[in-house]
Order: sequence, then C-alpha cells, then structure tokens
Amino acid sequence: MPIGHTWSVAVLGIDGRLIEVEADLGGGLPTTKLVGLPDAGLREAKDRVRSAVRNSGRQWPGEKLTLGLSPADLPKLGSGYDLAIAVAVLAAAGSVPATRLPGTILLGELSLDGRVREIRGVLPGLIAARKAGMKRAVVPAHSLSEAALVEDLEIFGAARLADVISWLEGEGTLVRPEVAAGNDPPKPPDLTDVVGQPEARWALEVAAAGGHHVLFTGPPGVGKTMLAKRLPGLLPTLSIEEALEVTAVHSVHGSLSPTAPLATTPPFVAPHHSVSVAALVGGGSGLASPGLISQAHRGVLLLDEACEFSGQALESLRTAIEEGEIRIARSKGSVRYPARFQLVLAANPCPCAPPRETDCTCTPAARRRYLNRLSGPLLDRVDIRVRMRPITAMTTHADGAPEPTEAVRERVLAARDRAATRWSAHGWRTNAEVPGPALRRQFALPRHATALLDRSLERGLLSARGADRCLRLSWTLADLAADPEPSADHVAAALEFRDRRAA
Repeated sequence: MPIGHTWSVAVLGIDGRLIEVEADLGGGLPTTKLVGLPDAGLREAKDRVRSAVRNSGRQWPGEKLTLGLSPADLPKLGSGYDLAIAVAVLAAAGSVPATRLPGTILLGELSLDGRVREIRGVLPGLIAARKAGMKRAVVPAHSLSEAALVEDLEIFGAARLADVISWLEGEGTLVRPEVAAGNDPPKPPDLTDVVGQPEARWALEVAAAGGHHVLFTGPPGVGKTMLAKRLPGLLPTLSIEEALEVTAVHSVHGSLSPTAPLATTPPFVAPHHSVSVAALVGGGSGLASPGLISQAHRGVLLLDEACEFSGQALESLRTAIEEGEIRIARSKGSVRYPARFQLVLAANPCPCAPPRETDCTCTPAARRRYLNRLSGPLLDRVDIRVRMRPITAMTTHADGAPEPTEAVRERVLAARDRAATRWSAHGWRTNAEVPGPALRRQFALPRHATALLDRSLERGLLSARGADRCLRLSWTLADLAADPEPSADHVAAALEFRDRRAA
C-alpha cells in the first residue's frame, strides 16, 4: 500500500522548519507507532486523530500504522501536527485523493469530535513555509486573520476535519480570509498630562529620537512613570517588516488579538518588580517560550521601581540590551527570540523616598546600598540618566500648558528620518543600533569635537562602551538640531546625560 505524505511546520523560537509527515500501512498487527522525536503532547496525537477520523465519518485503518515526522532528529512539540497526521493516514488508506497535498501545509489541533482547534505560531510557521516554496496552507478557521498576514500563499481555513476531507475530494470548499477592516489603535496618553519636568521631557524626546535607554530617578509622585508611559506615543509606527517580527513573537506567545492580529504600534510592557527571571527573558520546559523582553521587541520595556527588582532579573537584561536578541537553552534545544527594546528604568533615590529629600531618614550607606542594586555594568548600558525634582507649582493656565505629544513626535520623526537616511546603506534604523567601530572609523568626528570625551576616558570617568554610547547620543542631538554632524556642544551634552550623579 502506498505511503501518505503531507507537510506541516515546526516552530523553534520564531523560526519555522518544514516537517514531512509520512503514514505507512501494513506489515503486522493493528498498532499505531509515532516516530520522529515527538514530545508527550504529540505522542497523544494518535489517539486524538483516531477519534477525530472516526467521528468525521471515515474508517481508521485496521492494520499496522507507522507515522514518521522528518527530519527525525528535530524535536517535535505540541499538537499542531494533528491535521497533517490525519490527512496522511487517510491518504495512505486511499480514503482521500492526494492531488492537492503537494505544496500544501496543514496546521491545526484536532478535537475528538473532529473540530480543528487553533494553535500558536501560525504566522512564523507560514512565513517559513512560504520561504520553502509551499503554495497553499490549511489552518484553523479561528487563525485565518493571522494567517492572512502572509502574502504569496493561498490560505484556507477549516473548522472541522470533515471540511478538509470534502475539500480534498473536490466536493466542498474551505473558508477564505476576508479583508479585515482597519482598527484604529488606542490613543496613547499625552505629554500635556505631565506637569513641569522640562529636563526629563527633553531627555524623553532625545531617547525617542535615537532609540536610547533612559533612567529616571527622583522622589515618588514627580512623574517618572507618567513620562515612561508616554514614550510609545512619540515613536513611529512599525514598518511592515517590524510589524511581522512583533506579531510573530506574540503569535508564538499566544497573545495575538483575534480581530487585529498585526501589531502596528510599538508594544509597551511594564512587568511588576516581583517578576521571575524566566518570565522576563523567557523560559519553560522543553523549548523556552518568549519572555517579556521579547514581547517588548521594537517597543518599550518599563521597569518601574527598578531597584525593587531582583539583581538576577536586572543582570539578565545585559546581553539582550547589547545584542538585541535573547538565546535560551532548554532540554529540547536552544531557541532565539528578538529583544530589541527601549529600556526605561524608574527608581526612587532611597528606600524611604519622602516627597522632599530633606525629610529622608536613610543613612548614606543605606542609600548607596539601595541604588547599587542597579549595577555598574547595567547602568553603563543606559545612555540617558535624569534626576527629577519635586514639583513646586501646578501649571494650570493656558499660556504655560505643556507641549503635547503630537508636537514633540513631529520633531522625533524628523530626527529619525535623518538618521535612517544616513545609516540606510548599512542597514541600521536608529542611532542606538550603530556599532561603536563604525562611529569611530567611518563616521569619526574631528578631534576638537571629542576632546571632552577623550579627557573623560583618560581620567577613568567613562568606559569604552560609555564613550560609544555618548557618540550615538551626540548624533541624535545633532539630528534633533538638524545639524549635519555632532559638534563639541553635542558631545558635551551627551556626556552630561550620562552623569553618574543622576543615578
């Protein structure tokens, strides 16, 4: 009897691998064996598929059945192979024609009564299938809006296994994606809500223009968290490439919106300070799932009350900040998730944190111990540090109204356009992404412009990494001023932003 062949996809991180599903009948007593490194959930697929086939009006083969998933050395996780296995078995038994199976991806979990359930990772799986040359895909009907984001691939949605069988026999049709109505994203909070704090507002604008990390310190109630929550409103909307990256992460995590799956605005993630390391960077048994830093990819990660986070959680961010991705090894293998986010830290200056610094009851040692929870290596990766002061007057009259988000955003977008034009030949989008060697060689500044930076390095006030970050920051200041390159004043202002006394 011929072997049934179908295709599915394994998703490792946000990378997909094409999986060939084979079904061989005959050669012994009626048993079912599944090979190809399945996990516990996938080993149960043979029982789910058997019931789904029977409850869809078809006979389960009464012979020895061997199911193979190739490549055999790649771990197979989850229940997303059920539909491909069921169709492979029916094709091997001659119950359905195989004419439509070549070039077709089958994704979906089967319930015992034959319903096709939605699964995670449909988007990255179909992107991988398109790259591998597949022509069409059958996915759960509930995942149609997500699957429709992949172009150049014919998408069909199935609610039941019986619908797929009828489609293969040419007697029925499957659901096709509808043109989704554009949903307006929620309006972000406005900068006009923040009273005073001109230095912090300027720092936020600079951070938005260059993609820089920022630290706000100050007594409670001065607006640290309010400012941080308004940063996403200053950032440009995501490009198609960036939107697909962000959506792929949320697809694997299982947190996509069913009505508007494509993420078009920068995400904003603000975990509680009790968050575990695994929840922050990603974890889980088998293969790791994406953590909060990956869910903040191309957006903002706010660590409010930063000094209350565990030291291990804070230090786990260091590699991701430098490389823009996180690699996690677990028993089933290693996965890679993107994690290019803007980090915003908000911290009180001491444990007691009174509204006025003169009322502080902490000893100098206690204050140092509290702020030292933000280690030197972590702070060295933060470009901008701002010390915020208590509010002394409430501005309520119209003449002194703070500048709105839209006005600031226009300047940010203009500065980002200048940076994108300058770095486009090299593939960098923002100043924060430019590597240090390129700034020192290809785009080196005159010696008189970097004299202050050189003196700081000589005196040990600045690390080599800190000097690179000052150069990136000076380019952002020049872009905001519409200058062709940074001057000595821009470099001095960038160095002032990194003043350790602001931490």
